[in-house]
Amino acid sequence: MVLLLNVVIGGLLMGGIYALASVGLSMQYGVGRVLNIAHGEFLMIGAFLAWTFYTNWAISPLLTLPCAAAFLFLIGFSLDRSLFSRLRYVSPSIEAFEASSLMACFGLQFIIQNIAILIWGAELRGYNYLAVPVNIGGAVFGANRLITLAFALGISFVFYLFLSKTRQGKAIRASSQDIYAAGLMGIDIKHVLSLCFAFGAMLAGVAGILISMMYSIQTTMGMEYTVIALIVIVLGGLGSITGSLIGGFILGTIGSIMSYVEPGLTLVAYYVLFMILLLIKPTGLMGSGR
Repeated sequence: MVLLLNVVIGGLLMGGIYALASVGLSMQYGVGRVLNIAHGEFLMIGAFLAWTFYTNWAISPLLTLPCAAAFLFLIGFSLDRSLFSRLRYVSPSIEAFEASSLMACFGLQFIIQNIAILIWGAELRGYNYLAVPVNIGGAVFGANRLITLAFALGISFVFYLFLSKTRQGKAIRASSQDIYAAGLMGIDIKHVLSLCFAFGAMLAGVAGILISMMYSIQTTMGMEYTVIALIVIVLGGLGSITGSLIGGFILGTIGSIMSYVEPGLTLVAYYVLFMILLLIKPTGLMGSGR
């Protein structure tokens, strides 16, 4: 029973973080056709902002979270308006835009990572935040992990409600299904595309803050989480926002199980799942996601 509780809570915890990180990438690619290889760098920035504010000024990462989220939203919005909007305009086709935006994202990855190394260095960093033990049904968890779980689930649920119930959320979902038809129906596509990239950067940063509350962080951590996000969106269905939320929790559960079987093989299990999906069901759990 204790083992089952550990696996379930661990799976929900990592699943919530993976879902937050992945749904943003799914929006960027599913709507804007930007395969953002630099996605994990925004997660890394969020983690280091939390570390900086806590270690220098003892500001709780939970208080840092809304400020960092707003900052990364503005960065993402500005990047789309200044870089990707221009690339869309000059690209002769959507295929040409996908190729040029991918190369631009590789450049962004190295630029952000090297700036981060100059600011924070390449060493492992970490801080001790609410790491007091909490006993639940005989299983012991750190209070920081339970708080992280609550925030990951809560933010995922709120964002799902935003996409499902609000006018802007429905515009994003409509654009992910058929961007040209959405434009004909009066949706401001340029604004929606910028929002998608901004939300992607923001959610990645939020995931990074939650990760920093539990694990050591490093300025080179971004690529690992970019790969995980890619596996999640393939699992859920390319371009499917709902599928990314579901896929994140499935992958988190798999990772939680593997952490008890053989922790060193967790990433290997993710890659094996990724290759199997590409061979058997490349459209993912939610079909084409369109």
